[in-house]
Amino acid sequence: MRGRMALEVRLSREMRLIDITMIGVGAMIGAGIFVLTGIAAGVAGPALLLVFLLNGVVALLTAMAYAELGSSFHDAGGGYLWVKTALPDPNGFLSGWMSWFAHAVACSLYALGFGAYFHLVLTAAGAPEIQLGFLTLEKWLAVVVCVLFAYINFRGASETGKAGNVVTVGKVIIILAFVGTGVWVMLTRRPDWQAAFQPMLSEGWGGVFAAMGLTFIAFEGYEIIAQTSEEVENPKRNVPRATFLSLLIVVPIYLLVAVVAVGAVSPPAGVSVTDYLGQAKETALVTAADQFIAGGGVVILIGGLLSTLSALNATIYSSSRVAFAMARDANLPSLLSKVHTVKATPHWAILFSAVLIVFMAVALPIEDVAASADIMFLLLFVQVNIAAMRLRKTRPDLDRGFKIPLMPLIPILAIGTMLFLAVFLFAHYPRSLVATGGWVLVGAWVYYAYARTREAALVERTEWMGRIERKEYRVLVAVSAPRTLDTLMQVGMAVAKRHAGELVVLSVAEVPDGESLLTGRRTCRELEPLLEKAVAYAEQRGVPAMPVIKIARRVSHGIVETAREEECNFIVIGQPHRQSIFERIVSSVVERVLQNAPCQVAIVYGRMPKDGPRGVVLPTTKGANAELAAELVPAFGSWFDVPVRAVTVIPSEVPQHEADQFIAEAQETLTTAGFPGELKVVRRRDVVTGLAQLLRVRDLVVMGAPSTAPIAALFGDTVPAALARRGQHPVVVVRDVEQQRVHRFERLFFRKG
Repeated sequence: MRGRMALEVRLSREMRLIDITMIGVGAMIGAGIFVLTGIAAGVAGPALLLVFLLNGVVALLTAMAYAELGSSFHDAGGGYLWVKTALPDPNGFLSGWMSWFAHAVACSLYALGFGAYFHLVLTAAGAPEIQLGFLTLEKWLAVVVCVLFAYINFRGASETGKAGNVVTVGKVIIILAFVGTGVWVMLTRRPDWQAAFQPMLSEGWGGVFAAMGLTFIAFEGYEIIAQTSEEVENPKRNVPRATFLSLLIVVPIYLLVAVVAVGAVSPPAGVSVTDYLGQAKETALVTAADQFIAGGGVVILIGGLLSTLSALNATIYSSSRVAFAMARDANLPSLLSKVHTVKATPHWAILFSAVLIVFMAVALPIEDVAASADIMFLLLFVQVNIAAMRLRKTRPDLDRGFKIPLMPLIPILAIGTMLFLAVFLFAHYPRSLVATGGWVLVGAWVYYAYARTREAALVERTEWMGRIERKEYRVLVAVSAPRTLDTLMQVGMAVAKRHAGELVVLSVAEVPDGESLLTGRRTCRELEPLLEKAVAYAEQRGVPAMPVIKIARRVSHGIVETAREEECNFIVIGQPHRQSIFERIVSSVVERVLQNAPCQVAIVYGRMPKDGPRGVVLPTTKGANAELAAELVPAFGSWFDVPVRAVTVIPSEVPQHEADQFIAEAQETLTTAGFPGELKVVRRRDVVTGLAQLLRVRDLVVMGAPSTAPIAALFGDTVPAALARRGQHPVVVVRDVEQQRVHRFERLFFRKG
């Protein structure tokens, strides 16, 4: 179908090995090393060096899983895609849910780091200490910068391409300058620097493990390399290389930072170096650089501000895009998948992510924020390692550019170490348990109460429409009485012929509640002649047809279930244009089919003239359903061999500027659908009157349904029912698979004036 074909969109492979390596390095050497080094020194003591070394080993274990899977799957998506592919539900949903939280909380950490660093800048400039309400100045600065970068992301700004490489190189140069001056201080001013590392395990192994968990976020970043797989030259070779190269660059730099932070800093009398750094917390590197060289603290401040700002931008971007992707997959409310019409950004996803980021920054101390983010990343990496083991068994056919050695020993070691670190973080930072545990529990509730059924319906819709691309097309025609058989069959055959498909002719034998379904067999015998007539009717006109009788307690359920079983892409069903109030209140079969059918549906009002229609008329509005109608109208014209024309009626009450907009929208619908004719525009008192005046006797009307809102009104008439009742004008109303927002222009066509 033109305008709705599932085109395969591919990203240009323009990124080289150096580009994706720098992405990984830039993501790891972010705000974490600036903000967390002092805090970790206070927790682990001189064993800070051991903390960074062991974290490098732990990161390497999971990096192998990312290298193998990133070299095998060359689509954007990374861990979320692999977990969803390899593991049963709700793992896929929870991986996305935790990824959203992890990136949002990491953003909170960077915002707090920015607040601390900028507070130092204000203090150095002589600004007075102030307390604004219940928050400190640092917290307010964190809130302000979160809001600012949320707005920047809404505007569409992001750090990309060569500019991202420049920022990364700048951060590395500042860190290396810090290391270089620190080594110089150790060699010239601190001949006894080795004593600062004694005793190495002053805080015990418990301090080491707690600090490992706390600083693990500084080693998180290499996984972003896998997310670039669709844009990389030769991803099978370059993704694994970049993953290991980034760690090879970053881990030695971190070890050197730990050496100079502990070995080159001179603490006040009576205070150990690591206690001194721990007291300075997120500004410890600034304090150390000020001791190394005049102006060194300013340089680190610049590096810290650069890192926090770039990390803020990246994590707000990534957290909002995770929420956007989950909403697009029907895991979250569709509101979060909305894209701003002007800025082309997911503004609602950005807003909700920003609210989450600000709340975590305000509600928790920086240590608990870091612990919460670390725990979520640890749990995500556990899922990825399990997925790697699972896919090695279930998908041996994958073309892997790298294979994890000693499978499954390496992933098992990675899973064990990460769960071990998560437990230590829970023990040392109990508030992080409340935050992360609460988020996971809420996610489980959202999945089972909301996302599971929506996602299943989306998968069905996608699979069914995919069959259209493969020309595996089936149209289900639901028949119940001889008097409407010809009309429904004509509509179904016209659609099937367009796709070179076949018909499934269905009659449902309805059995009341309380009776055995076997009692429906008597009705089946009564329905057999009707189905035989329908199949003969189709085959005489060159369309293959298969009869099906379904015994069900509800006609609507029988129709939808048969469409699913027979893998149909389109349903044709009749709708009486005269219904009692009671019938409307209890909901019609049509409404129930529309509610549950994950495929295109046509609702037919009235009966086709014996000599066939005189022409086909398309009342044109805006939206996916209107486009589907415009695509189908030429098929009806070809099937009946009659002319087709498009019209739009603007009610007299509508102001001229709105009328012009409606006309432009209708014309856009025709252009998108590839409709061959011109659009005729008239203004009348109401839509029904206007259309009735434009129609000739025996004209067939084909129109799109309102995207939401019922087909049958509770009181009064809809336009299709009114037209079918007024004269010999059969009306076909079509609804596309995807439901869109109802436009006011659509409503005008489905409201009787």
